[in-house]
Amino acid sequence: MRRLFGLTALLLAMASHVPAFAATSADLDECIRGRDYERALAACTRVIDSPTATARQRFAAVFYRGKQRSDHYDDRGALPDVEEATRLNPREAMAWNNLGYVRTSLGDFDGAIAALDTALAVNPKLVLALHNRADAFDQKGEFDRALADYDAAIRLQPRDWGLYHGRALHWSAMGEYDRALADFATAIELNPKAAKAFANRGEIWRQKGDLTRALSDQTHALELAPNLNVGFIHRGDTYRYMGQFDLALADYDRGMVGAPGYIPSLTGRGLTFEKMGDRARAKEEFEKALNSPWQDRSGISKSSLETARAHLAALESGASLPEIRPAPAKAVSETSIPTAQAAVPTGIAPQKGGRRVALVIGNSAYRNVPALPNPERDAAVIAATLRAVGFDMVMLETNDDRDKMVDALRNFAHAADGAEWAMVYYAGHGIEMAGVNYLIPTDAKVATDRDVQFEAVPFDQVMAAVDGARRLKLVLLDACRDNPFAPPTRSTPPDAAPAREAMAPTAGAGVGTRSIGRGLAEVKVSGATLVVFAAKQGQVALDGEGGNSPFAVAVTQRIATPGVEINKVFRLVRDDVMEQTAGRQEPYTYGSLPGNEDFFFVAR
Repeated sequence: MRRLFGLTALLLAMASHVPAFAATSADLDECIRGRDYERALAACTRVIDSPTATARQRFAAVFYRGKQRSDHYDDRGALPDVEEATRLNPREAMAWNNLGYVRTSLGDFDGAIAALDTALAVNPKLVLALHNRADAFDQKGEFDRALADYDAAIRLQPRDWGLYHGRALHWSAMGEYDRALADFATAIELNPKAAKAFANRGEIWRQKGDLTRALSDQTHALELAPNLNVGFIHRGDTYRYMGQFDLALADYDRGMVGAPGYIPSLTGRGLTFEKMGDRARAKEEFEKALNSPWQDRSGISKSSLETARAHLAALESGASLPEIRPAPAKAVSETSIPTAQAAVPTGIAPQKGGRRVALVIGNSAYRNVPALPNPERDAAVIAATLRAVGFDMVMLETNDDRDKMVDALRNFAHAADGAEWAMVYYAGHGIEMAGVNYLIPTDAKVATDRDVQFEAVPFDQVMAAVDGARRLKLVLLDACRDNPFAPPTRSTPPDAAPAREAMAPTAGAGVGTRSIGRGLAEVKVSGATLVVFAAKQGQVALDGEGGNSPFAVAVTQRIATPGVEINKVFRLVRDDVMEQTAGRQEPYTYGSLPGNEDFFFVAR
C-alpha cells in the first residue's frame, strides 16, 4: 500500500521536476521520456557509456535509469543508480530523495531516513522528501516524527491530496480511525478520482466493522483505476473475511496483473485456501510467496512474507487447521464478535528439557466498573493449555484484588528464579497513564488519574516477576487498552500530576469492554523477552461471544503446533485473530529473541 502510493507521488513529482541539464541527444530523450522499459534502459546506458556525453547528460542518464528501474519495481537494480546519482551531483535534492525512497522499499529505514535528511538539508521545502521521510518513520515505528513530517508537508502544500492520503495512512496505523476518515475525505474532496484514497478508506470501514461500506469504497476505487493491484488486495481480503472465497481468489489473481509475483496476492491466496481447508494449495501459494522475485520487502509485502513463513511452518507440522467463522457484513457489537469456544489441545507429547513456569490471571468480577464476561474463562483454558504442553508449574489466579495480585506476582517471581522459561498471561482491564501501563485489580477505585498508581499494579511488576528466568521471559496481555474509569475520573491539575487526561469513552461505555480508545503504551524489552498485546495501539481488544476472547481462542489453537518456533506461533495467533475479527483486532509483539537459539512450545 505504501509502496504504490509512494510511487505515485514520485511519478507526479518527477513529471514536474526535471533537473536543469540539456537533454540534447535522442538517446537521452528516450532515457527520460521513453515508455518502453527495455528501450529506455538501453538508451540510458548508451548515454552513460558515451565518451562524448557531458557530466550533466551522464548524471541525467544515471538519474533516470534508476527511476525507470524503480518505477518497474526493480529496486535492487535501481539502488546502484540512485546511489551513483548522489555521488555525481550531491547538491541535487531529488537524487537524495530517490535514494531514500528506494532504501525504504528495500526495508533499510535508517539508510532511507539518512538520505532524506540530506535531501531536506539541500532543499528544506522539498515536500516529496518530507512525505517519503514520514513514510520511513511510520514503517520504523517512530510515529511522532512521521506525523511531524506530514504536518510540515501539508503546511507547505495544503492542496496536495496525496499528503492527506499519506497522513490518513499514518492515522490508520495508529488506530485513529476517525482522524484517518477525515483526512481521506479531504484527499477525495481535493481529488475525487483518487483511487487509492477510496481503496484505503475502505480499509478504515473494515476496521470499524462495516464490511459493506468497505466493499463499496474498494469497488469504486477499482472502477476509477482498473489496474490498481493494491485495490484488488484490499477487496480480496474483505471477501476472504466474509467467506466469499471464489471472489477473493479472483481479486488476488487480478492483483498480479502487471505485477507478477506480487507477494500480498500470493499470501492472500494461501490464506484463502487454508480457510477453505485445502492444505496442499495453501502450502503451494505460501511457497510461491517466499520464493517470489518481487523486490519490495517493506510495508504490506514485508507483513505478507512473515505471514507466509509462519503458515507454511504450521502446515508442514501437520497440525489441524484453526476453526474461523466468516465475519458478518456489519458488526453488531463494538465490543465483541462471534467466536468458537476455546478448547484445550489434546494428544500432545509434553515438551521436556527445562523447567517452565507460568502465572495466569483472569479478572472478570470488577466491583466498581462493569464486569468483563470472559477473562475468568480465558484464564482457565490458557492455564489448562499450558499444562497440556508440558509446563511444570502453572499458577492460576482469578478475580484478584490488588493485594492478591501483588502477592501472586511476588510468589511467582520466586518460582521463576532459575527456571528456563517464565510466562505471565493476564486477561482483564488495563490502562496506560503518563506512558506507564497498569493492570487493574477487581477492587480498584479511581476518582482521579493520580489514583491509578495507588490502586493498580504497574506493568513493571509483571516484568520483574519473570526476570529470574534463564532462557525466556514471556508476557501475554489480553487486557483492556483504555481507562474503564473514564466517566467518573477527573484529571488532576498539570502541576499536581503529569498523567495524560483520561479519554472519554465511546458509545457503549456502560458495557464492560477490554478496550476503548488509544491502547497501552509501547514497552521496551531486552534480552530473550517477548511481550504480546492482544491488540495493537488504538484497537479494541474484543470479547468473544462463544465464551472466550478471540485472542484466547487463537492462543489455544496455535500454541501446541509442533516444531514451530515461538515467533511464528505468535504470528499465527496474530493472523487468526485478524481472520476472526475481519482485521479489527491485530495482536502486537514487542521484543526479539536471540538468533542463535530457537524456542518451541512443543517440539516437532
